[in-house]
Amino acid sequence: MQVCTRHTPSFGVARLMLAAGESAGVESGAMLATSYGLAVDTRPGGGMLAAARAAFGGEHSSVVTYTASGQSGWVDVAPSLPGDLDVLELDGQGGWCVSRQCWLAAASTTRAQAQWSGFRNLFGGEEGFLTHVTGQGPLVVCCYGALDVVTLSPGEFVTIDAGHLVAYADSVQSRLRQLEQGGAQSLRTGAGLVFDFAGPGRVLTQTRDPRGLAAWLRHHGSVGR
Repeated sequence: MQVCTRHTPSFGVARLMLAAGESAGVESGAMLATSYGLAVDTRPGGGMLAAARAAFGGEHSSVVTYTASGQSGWVDVAPSLPGDLDVLELDGQGGWCVSRQCWLAAASTTRAQAQWSGFRNLFGGEEGFLTHVTGQGPLVVCCYGALDVVTLSPGEFVTIDAGHLVAYADSVQSRLRQLEQGGAQSLRTGAGLVFDFAGPGRVLTQTRDPRGLAAWLRHHGSVGR
């Protein structure tokens, strides 16, 4: 699968170009258009992206698989919120930890895992807001606002709010902690939590937090009534 992006950085669209027989998993509701004749599988427990469906849980339980059965084809995908896109090329060696709200699409040759051993130190036995993606092929991530890439040198540290996290490479060491002692927090959404990261490796962030938008809409909606 190859990916071409357009309309970035504000209103990004990614075109997934599939050779005959290739498949891609797409977040439910993200498909904008497809070439004619692609096979579509929306079954929660079936298809080539069943592992991704399981990893993304209820919110992403309807990951849709598109397959170019007899000839090549394409799928255009776009996120719900305005912002940028990035394409991470997985090489079968290292993986990426991705915020679930930022996963947009991936080749069927990748695998998403919610219960990754690296998350045990972060979330314990609870289901968190990240998924671990490995394998080979393109992984398309999206963000709300602009995309920032923080490249950490060995031994370099940075602290990032969980709501602004898009993804980070396996080579990066991470620690999840409360932003303020005694404050409200949620392992499900990342609210009230920050990450301490140590290099080497890359961390992708978004300049806007979708939770802030939701809070603004709730506030102004209640004021307007």
